[in-house]
Amino acid sequence: MKIILFANTDWFLYNFRLASAQELAKQGHSVVLLSPAGSYAQNFQGLGLRWIELPLKRQGVNLFDEWITFWRLVRVYLAENPDLVHHFTVKCVLYGTLAARLAKIPAIVNSLTGLGYAFTGQRSLLRSLVSLAYGLILRSTWTIFENPDDQASFLAKSWILAKKSFVIPGAGVNLQQFFPVSEPKSVPIVTLPTRLLWDKGLGEFVEAARRLRQSGYSAIFRVVGEGDPGNPTNIPESVLNDWKAENIVEWQGWRNDMAAVYAEANLICLPSYREGLPKTLVEAAAAGRAIVTTDVPGCRHVVKDGENGFLVPARDAVSLAQKIGLLLINRALREEMGAQARCIAEKEFSNEKIIAATLAVYAQAWQGII
Repeated sequence: MKIILFANTDWFLYNFRLASAQELAKQGHSVVLLSPAGSYAQNFQGLGLRWIELPLKRQGVNLFDEWITFWRLVRVYLAENPDLVHHFTVKCVLYGTLAARLAKIPAIVNSLTGLGYAFTGQRSLLRSLVSLAYGLILRSTWTIFENPDDQASFLAKSWILAKKSFVIPGAGVNLQQFFPVSEPKSVPIVTLPTRLLWDKGLGEFVEAARRLRQSGYSAIFRVVGEGDPGNPTNIPESVLNDWKAENIVEWQGWRNDMAAVYAEANLICLPSYREGLPKTLVEAAAAGRAIVTTDVPGCRHVVKDGENGFLVPARDAVSLAQKIGLLLINRALREEMGAQARCIAEKEFSNEKIIAATLAVYAQAWQGII
């Protein structure tokens, strides 16, 4: 097959779909990566993958600009004439599906990698418009969800056909790259690896760290990640500067050595409001680290409460602080949960398992098997 993978950033393709693209190429398929330009696109050519730039504004509201973007996408699809297209993120799913229909592409696969800001934010009009669009276009496509909660929500609204929908938990993890190492024996480090967004629970993490420090806990609270100006919930630099001045949380910015990030940590935290299937938690599990996260879609499908970590209510800094504190003072419990986390990663989230499931969907979509 000739396959196009279309996402709203080259960062997304590099971090979440690189392994799949490489496996497809290894199997003899022709793979084209499509996204706006960014700092990651230059890596694709060195890896033997073809990339095409498509300018796309993630928050675009100018109808003329959006119309131009859509027709550029149609022209790409007509010129490339792929057998199958796979879309990721809301705008790519909506524009990509319509463009693929116009270009008469045989197989259309859409991934709903979380419901996004349209459903987690407060914009009811945006939610209504996206819901209407989903209801109109998804039933004719093959749809992949990252967790069963999102799939059940779409089935209940009759936006998709059950026989053409699948749950594939995330993008997988390289179990050879992420593996357990002994915990550091110095001052415990609690790490939150994430984009700097309100929806990732940064505010609750800072408040939990503040409470634990005030209660006398000795620990380093570390955030690894960078902002995302294209996201409506990006945290303003002024707020970050205020937090830095308070000296409660240590900020490390973006790091590309995530295996080392987990090795340096004693405990991983992600108090997100909602996820598809968080890659950071899957990597942390593979690295054998106990996790504290929220009892929300996506997060609760990586962490089993009391087994490989703890689940707390979203937006609840008090409960978050309590569970972090419990693990800070109990190394044996952290290590026991970390060992269980590794077992779960091996069983459910390996690259091999996730890629095989994705390719099975491609085969069905291409052959029209229902």
